[in-house]
Amino acid sequence: MSRILTGIQSTNIPHLGNILGAVLPAIELSKQPGNESLFFIADLHSLTTQKEAAQRINSVNSVAATWLAFDFDTQKNLLYRQSRIPEVCELTWYLSCFTPFPMLANAHSFKDKSERLSDVYTGLFTYPVLMAADIILYDAEFVPVGKDQVQHIEITRDIAQKFNHQYNQEIFVIPQAKVDESVMIVPGTDGQKMSKSYNNFINIFLPEKDLLKVVKTIVTDATPLEEPKNPDTCNVFKLYKLLASETQIAEMRNNYVKGGYGYGHAKTALYELILSKFEKPRARYNELMNNTNLLEKELEVGEAKARKIAQEKLKQVRAVLGF
Repeated sequence: MSRILTGIQSTNIPHLGNILGAVLPAIELSKQPGNESLFFIADLHSLTTQKEAAQRINSVNSVAATWLAFDFDTQKNLLYRQSRIPEVCELTWYLSCFTPFPMLANAHSFKDKSERLSDVYTGLFTYPVLMAADIILYDAEFVPVGKDQVQHIEITRDIAQKFNHQYNQEIFVIPQAKVDESVMIVPGTDGQKMSKSYNNFINIFLPEKDLLKVVKTIVTDATPLEEPKNPDTCNVFKLYKLLASETQIAEMRNNYVKGGYGYGHAKTALYELILSKFEKPRARYNELMNNTNLLEKELEVGEAKARKIAQEKLKQVRAVLGF
């Protein structure tokens, strides 16, 4: 059995790009025979940028509701809040005593903001150590990541190997990064990569009228309704073909090239496709967000299982350290 671990940042509601690029591929991976998936909500990590308690609680609930809305199997796998496993914080301290300063100084998460050190908190600097603890605490073998996160997995591997070598014992499993080269890049409403940072995202869980308003903001060119249009350069079509069937894509392409079909028509078609494709997840998400007791029960089950694993591993670590 392969143990796969994925951390999900709890910053706002997962958008269409998150769902297509991360949530659905991870759930498919979890369904493969022989795989056991541990999906945790990285609410401790979120503290580096998100300071408001109420906002964090809502974000955690939104992330949990999203994974459950898309049928993540919590009987076979684990879904839990990082902050509810205090062992990860204890292990972070231990690992920090084996982590060279230059290693963290070279981490992208720090270097990207190092020109303004007054804005850099210690939590951001030690972010890779907490991430390492998140992974090796559970003997994770594979960690699905994007290319921008590979360095953090390398740091995790280095820390784990250094610890094992120090005590001449295989205390920690050395994890491997699992990079999917075919990860879907989802364009935002402005054509850039969909991102909360750019405020160009589509929240599929919005009420219908609000969702339509967002879809209507997708940037298009000024080609008149009656003229033919190039679907391959259109942001609306790029999003549509990520969700549609081959037949629907062919029909939409034909509408573009024959003329007499406006971008308003295309946006309406995209909006209707989102509603139909995500009808069940939207309903389930709203059910869970309106009854957070259901969410709490699901998370507590996963947290009890995760903590049992964490306690066993930390027992080993304490023993070799002499605590």
